Amino acid sequence: MSARAGVGTAVKTAAGGIVTGDAAGIDIAAVAEEAAAAVDGEALVELVRGAVRIPSVTGSEGDFAAWVGEQLADGCWDEVRCAEVVPGRPNVYGFAGGAGGRSLVLAGHLDTVSVDDWQRHWQGSDRADPFGAHVIDGDIWGRGVADQKAGICAGIEALRALRRTGHRPGGAVTALFVCDEESGQPGSGVSAGMRAALGDAFDHAGEDGPPADFAVYTEPTTSAIYTAQMGFLIADVALEGRSAYFGTPELGVDALRAGHALLSELWRHSAELGAGGRHELLGEAFLLVTSVSAGGNIAVPGRFDLSLIRKILPGDDLAGAAAAIEQICKQVAERHGVVAEVAFSAPRDHAVGGTPDEISASHPGVLELSRSIKSTTGNPARIEGAPYWSEKPFLRSLGIPGVYFAPGDISCCHTPFERLEIDELISATRSLAHFVASWCGVQKLQTTPG
Repeated sequence: MSARAGVGTAVKTAAGGIVTGDAAGIDIAAVAEEAAAAVDGEALVELVRGAVRIPSVTGSEGDFAAWVGEQLADGCWDEVRCAEVVPGRPNVYGFAGGAGGRSLVLAGHLDTVSVDDWQRHWQGSDRADPFGAHVIDGDIWGRGVADQKAGICAGIEALRALRRTGHRPGGAVTALFVCDEESGQPGSGVSAGMRAALGDAFDHAGEDGPPADFAVYTEPTTSAIYTAQMGFLIADVALEGRSAYFGTPELGVDALRAGHALLSELWRHSAELGAGGRHELLGEAFLLVTSVSAGGNIAVPGRFDLSLIRKILPGDDLAGAAAAIEQICKQVAERHGVVAEVAFSAPRDHAVGGTPDEISASHPGVLELSRSIKSTTGNPARIEGAPYWSEKPFLRSLGIPGVYFAPGDISCCHTPFERLEIDELISATRSLAHFVASWCGVQKLQTTPG
């Protein structure tokens, strides 16, 4: 199953040859091994370094999107389109393969977080340029190298490697590389790109079942398969009391005192969440207070502000989690004579945040990817949980099951130490090339003169 985008500007139609025959008579397992071996490690490293050298901080993804479109169109994808979500901020869609095998989505985000921390930390050193893509001790350094330009480049190289064997995917492969995934820039980071992609790239969703059979979202996973991810909500709470001169405190309503009580209640709530059970891959639910502020004058503090993030486990109710926080704030406000306002400031695939997601480790897509990892590395695949939220639940909303899988370690992302191990990059890309062939099947590609 597949759909073709009917929007945007076509970058190029990669004619490249005529496909003859289908998977009948072709040893798919042998082609998958050939595709893995055909990954060009040196070219892949330069591809990733080229990607890092193009700044794409959230809100300024245009130049990188154009580059990704050119790379997709370079002989391996049948159709490539760039579609602006807002002026200057496009998504990139690619379509390849036939209709004779299982279909696949390769998804990822084009944007990175800002570089302020990087420039402060490395000022005056050989790593001062966050887009320098320096190779140091076997690692590529730079903003976005792991989160997640390596994953995008792995998808590009996987299709190129399959083509080098003289084949293309037997089933449809759709690339969704979107803007606006990262948070932190004003007015951005609300998944505007992925929201647009659901309609742009899948124009018949729901008409004849899910528009794809499986998805790999290329967030960094240290080459493990992340079958589960947490959900989240971010709440900004304001308690409004009444300020008064310090010598006449009886005329005021102390919002800071109310805030102290609220912190105690929230931490108690977090402890109750943790006692409620542990997810095998994701651990315990919790609530983390991330900032507080109050006072500043020599007076009774008339306002208290607090921000928090709440971890949501698969099976938990996101709306119910939000309601519980609102109820705690209401009860504290009533006891202390203040007014409470609660705003949920990070809506993603839900009005108050991002929903959790989980797929069984026995799903055929997970099993096939596990076999590809074992075949290319000699080691069993690691099934783990994502210590982050990203946009795969949007695909699930269309009925597309999927996982996160890509090289890179999330623990160094969003920091001045973001880097990518070259050996892991090449190994994970070989596994992905093997998986594309194994999952989608292959068709023989016969080039034509001219």
